[in-house]
Amino acid sequence: MDWIKIIHLLCVMGWMTSIFAVPRALIFWKREWDRLGEFGPLGDLTIRLYRFSAGLAVIALGTGLWLAHLWQWPSWSLLKIVLVLALAGHYAYTGRLVLKARRGVFEKSDRFLRIFNEVSVFGAIAILWVVVVKPF
Repeated sequence: MDWIKIIHLLCVMGWMTSIFAVPRALIFWKREWDRLGEFGPLGDLTIRLYRFSAGLAVIALGTGLWLAHLWQWPSWSLLKIVLVLALAGHYAYTGRLVLKARRGVFEKSDRFLRIFNEVSVFGAIAILWVVVVKPF
């Protein structure tokens, strides 16, 4: 079981890096697009980061469910799953923004993307609180 925990934590760390970095990268990609009028290196980097972390997200979700099963679904794990699914929804919406940006459509403002980025931080804090405190 220790190896499952290690793999889970490593994949969560990689996925969280992308959750925090991609919305910020979209801001800089938008500025690059406005300056160059074409697809540049920031766009390529953003897409690659999102794709790589999507695999990490799948592994993190799978190992997390496996651990919950091994621990016989403690009551706090259900709350964690709900919060993780909300964060996964945030991540999926980020992917939608990346796909639009790839076509040159940047419909969200810098301010929106900054606030959107901070929402994920609060989501991560909530998940960590549930895991550490185990409120019920």
